[in-house]
Amino acid sequence: MKAGERIEGRTLTDVEWTQAELADTTFVGCVIEDAAFASTVLEGARFERCRLVRCRFQHADLRETSFEDCQFADPQAPPRFAFTRLEGAKLVRCDLTRARFEGCELYDVRFEACNLTGAAFSRTSFGRTFGRKIERIAAELVDCNLELADLSGARLPGASLARSRLREADLSGADLEGADLTGADLFQAIVDEARLAGADLRGAEVSGLDLRRLASYQDLKITADQQFRLLDAMGIDVQPDPPERSG
Repeated sequence: MKAGERIEGRTLTDVEWTQAELADTTFVGCVIEDAAFASTVLEGARFERCRLVRCRFQHADLRETSFEDCQFADPQAPPRFAFTRLEGAKLVRCDLTRARFEGCELYDVRFEACNLTGAAFSRTSFGRTFGRKIERIAAELVDCNLELADLSGARLPGASLARSRLREADLSGADLEGADLTGADLFQAIVDEARLAGADLRGAEVSGLDLRRLASYQDLKITADQQFRLLDAMGIDVQPDPPERSG
């Protein structure tokens, strides 16, 4: 197996992945189990309809790598990404249930229609420093299931989480200022000290979202019908206008 090769329909159980140089390699319909991708270079690689079960990515280079219709989840051992570079990576319709991202670089990553139920993002960065003082944040987690996910403390200002399910997700201390949360489901999400100033929540499920628990919410964008749910969550009893008295 060499960089740039196309590998299709194979079960890859006896491959030594550690420090392998496989940039721009394409894997289609392959099965990879119990693999340790330690310091493996897969920059620009493509995985289509593959099963990567009980795999561990540690200090791997997955920049610009794409995963489409891939199965990572396993009931016994969730997928783990530790100190892995995922800048510019794209993961589309992948099952990443209970995935663990620890110390990873996720600038400009795109998760689309992925199952990230119970996933945890610990000490991950969605930013990149340009020059000495400019840091930019870029990430998209759109149409994803992030129910019960741990995004506590995540810095995602201006990111897109449009139409994603964030029910009971831990967003405590997260910076989501200016984020696109249109159509997202935030029912019972943990938002203590989260920052939502300037975020767009139009069309989102906001029942139970208590603005008093947020660190910021000025210029929050909502629709007229959402205001009643937000006021109700704050314990404010919204009553209809009293009838006008005649005479």
